[in-house]
Amino acid sequence: MEGGNSPNLQLQQLPLATAVVSVQPHTDSFSYKENLIGALLAIFGHLITSIALNFQKYSHIRLAGSKDPRAYFKTKTWWCGLFLLVLGELGVFSSYAFAPLSLIVPLSAVSVIASAIIGIIFIKEKWKPKDFLRRYVLSFVGCGLAIVGTYLLITFGPNSHEKMTGENITRHLVSWPFLLYMLVEIIMFCLLLYFYKEKNANYIVVILLLVALLGSMTVVTVKAVAGMIVVSIQGTLQLDYPIFYIMLVCMIATAIFQAIFLAQASQLYDSSQIASMSYILSTTVAITAGATFYLDFTGEDVLHICMFALGCLIAFLGVFLITRNRKKSVPFEPYISMDAMPGMQNMHDKGIAVQPDLKASFSYGALENNDNMPEIYAPATLPIVQEQHGSKGVSAPPYRVLEHNKKE
Repeated sequence: MEGGNSPNLQLQQLPLATAVVSVQPHTDSFSYKENLIGALLAIFGHLITSIALNFQKYSHIRLAGSKDPRAYFKTKTWWCGLFLLVLGELGVFSSYAFAPLSLIVPLSAVSVIASAIIGIIFIKEKWKPKDFLRRYVLSFVGCGLAIVGTYLLITFGPNSHEKMTGENITRHLVSWPFLLYMLVEIIMFCLLLYFYKEKNANYIVVILLLVALLGSMTVVTVKAVAGMIVVSIQGTLQLDYPIFYIMLVCMIATAIFQAIFLAQASQLYDSSQIASMSYILSTTVAITAGATFYLDFTGEDVLHICMFALGCLIAFLGVFLITRNRKKSVPFEPYISMDAMPGMQNMHDKGIAVQPDLKASFSYGALENNDNMPEIYAPATLPIVQEQHGSKGVSAPPYRVLEHNKKE
């Protein structure tokens, strides 16, 4: 009996063993390899994006400081920056399909590091070595801390991997932890929006918290869309699931509103404050969303979680030091021609008009000779009474005063 039943027992146990193998498709080494691929794609994308933005900025500055009548979109530099920008965004977008969300989001510190290094390399002022080190010591320390934090993030990042199929995303979407998280986030967003719009609470924390809450939904949907596209490319079509298009619409809508709030914040506050606080708040909220929706830290030990949190704190401190050393932007004051205002006269000195050069130049306070100007635009001078110390009977020659009437 035992010998006859043994083949049946073996046949019954075989499908169970096969099922166990199919549930765990990733080994630890392969999971870390996927983490490395995603991290390298994110670093590459943020680095290329930073270079692209500096290319476009250089194109605008070069056109503004020259007499070139071309528009910015007709220059090769601007189009080169746009191509690099699209390439960098594609790199960041594809990185979400390989690595966990909580690992990819903090790596945006690479763009801040790259911008700081590019700004130091292409600086135009000439400094003495002592002044240069004293001026940029915070930037060097911040870059070092951000690099150390990035290394800790990659080394101790979460190692949870799951295929982004339509069934898995739908299951996560209706899970009670994410529903509770969404309820809390919607309440916070409505309260912040009420204070911002109705109570005129234009604080930078309020605006950037609105951006962070929208950004958390953006990265959640980006990972879902990118993961489903990669799974479809691998052979299992996922584009016929309605959840794909729901995530795509949410991704576009949250990204648009996020850009609107960022534009409003840039009109009220300095870009360095926005960069540091936006990175800290957006990263914190996005990691919380990833841990709630995708369960990134499930199965991780306490040591890895603590070291990952330490890497985030070090990266936060590095970004804060980098942005703290940036120059504050001086608001542009438009020039108003005084002779265009009725009843107002220009200020002149010996027939030389002290006015900005209007020949598409940025040389404010340039001296412009008025010898060839018509008499009607001749400099108006006030009568000067000279004191005669020697002879009181001799009067000083009068000075001619040109007055502008209303008809002229």
